[in-house]
Amino acid sequence: MSNSINSDRFYFTEDTLPLIRKYTGSTFVVKYGGSAMKNKFLQMNVIQDLAFLYSLGIKIILVHGGGYLINSWLRKLNIEPKFEQGLRVTDANTIEVVEMVLSGYINKKLISLLNQSQIPSVGLSGKDGNLVTVLPLSSNSQNLTGKISSINNNILITLLDSKFFPVVSSVASDTTGQTYNINADTLASSIASSVNADKLILLTDTPGILYDINDVSSLVKMANLDKIYSLKSNGVITGGMIPKIDCCIDALNGKVPAVHIIDGRVRYSLLYEVLTNNRLGSMLVAR
Repeated sequence: MSNSINSDRFYFTEDTLPLIRKYTGSTFVVKYGGSAMKNKFLQMNVIQDLAFLYSLGIKIILVHGGGYLINSWLRKLNIEPKFEQGLRVTDANTIEVVEMVLSGYINKKLISLLNQSQIPSVGLSGKDGNLVTVLPLSSNSQNLTGKISSINNNILITLLDSKFFPVVSSVASDTTGQTYNINADTLASSIASSVNADKLILLTDTPGILYDINDVSSLVKMANLDKIYSLKSNGVITGGMIPKIDCCIDALNGKVPAVHIIDGRVRYSLLYEVLTNNRLGSMLVAR
């Protein structure tokens, strides 16, 4: 694990107070998943950081996945997880497990942790309040992985204006009521654009975009769209990082001013990324 901070506490810097003033009243969409969700200690760290940002008057929408736990439950049921181009292939048996794990277990666990931190949180899926309408991603009718058709953000805006903390699982349905699994990065990106978020923050298992995946010191700390396209065409961004970066591109094109990719396993990574100018991960902007 990379930990360039090497600290067990968050230290205010000279730019922290100006950044707090800048972001008070702003809206952040945070996508949470991966290894930072697996470990209970790391999970509590993330919750505490989110609670601190909320206490500063920042409006936060938390979008979560939970692929590791979905895979675990699928294997318990003798169903082998399948992926194509970094995205889950979801059949009829798999979608039942996906919804159970994401909306039934992980979402409510996060709500409980946030409530323990005195954060009034509300758990949602894409189904609630017709938040998300999807279409099939594949022409194969047996693949219940969906792509987002529309976002109806009324319920999110209402909750944020009432100082609630929405937590959204990446499950939604089409106009016929068929349930689909959605990539959580994609959902977070679409929601960020829909609510005119000031930031989209992806908590991941890597320090950010790396020129060399084996060298954490090769971090790309800042990139605009031109540089992102160049990194893709030059093969620096490959594999499972491609759909993640595509979501970042969509958010930037959707007028989200900044997208951050940070390592959710590093203590206080969220605070250092948002409340210091030196930052920790990769920050992507349109220009």
